Amino acid sequence: MTQRKIIHIDMDAFYASVEQRDNPELRGKPLAVGHAEERGVVAAASYEARRYGVRSAMASQKAKRLCPQLIFVPGRMDVYKSVSRQIHEIFHEYTDIIEPLSLDEAFLDVTENKKDISLAVDIAKEIKQKIREQLNLVASAGVSYNKFLAKIASDMEKPRGLTVILPQNAQEILSKLPIEKFYGVGKKSVPRLHDMGIYTGADLLEVPEMTLIDHFDRFGYDLYRKARGISNSPVKTH
Repeated sequence: MTQRKIIHIDMDAFYASVEQRDNPELRGKPLAVGHAEERGVVAAASYEARRYGVRSAMASQKAKRLCPQLIFVPGRMDVYKSVSRQIHEIFHEYTDIIEPLSLDEAFLDVTENKKDISLAVDIAKEIKQKIREQLNLVASAGVSYNKFLAKIASDMEKPRGLTVILPQNAQEILSKLPIEKFYGVGKKSVPRLHDMGIYTGADLLEVPEMTLIDHFDRFGYDLYRKARGISNSPVKTH
């Protein structure tokens, strides 16, 4: 069976980066996309704002307490959608097997690609470079042999990162990874896993499959395989 070549592309601080790109006065400053009023919520935060602890989905009032000089700008969803389409045009130069997760991230299956490039990491480099040159935006990329590991890889060196997880180093990386960093492990599952003494991939690896299934049903089956770097979920184009 041919080993899949999967890339996960994740735009860095996408909404905020588009605003900084389009308004030079905002560059290098802590920026939040959203509304500053009492019930406002941060939709996205620039990396300058993240240094103060500002995060997406945070209440605007809390964000302002953390970063008093925070600049709020209203979101422009039509612009973000347009830029997302431009990013996908670049993706389609290499493959039509694309699974969008949101406007700013997607999985690409480049096992068989339009340019017959043998190494997925070379495709990831080209895509990142084209996004930078054509759209003046930056992206992080993860490359691996399944979606689960490609997503983990793209998160490892943000922003502007490019990480490859190979079969020979997957287990070592997963063993050291905090359980909350496992793609697919939600906030509600983390305390339950901690209650079982599972804090890292190495801890998860020690738990029998049936124990995980007893505690988490079908998700336990997935957890057992994720601890071993196994994921057979295809890149879905619909």
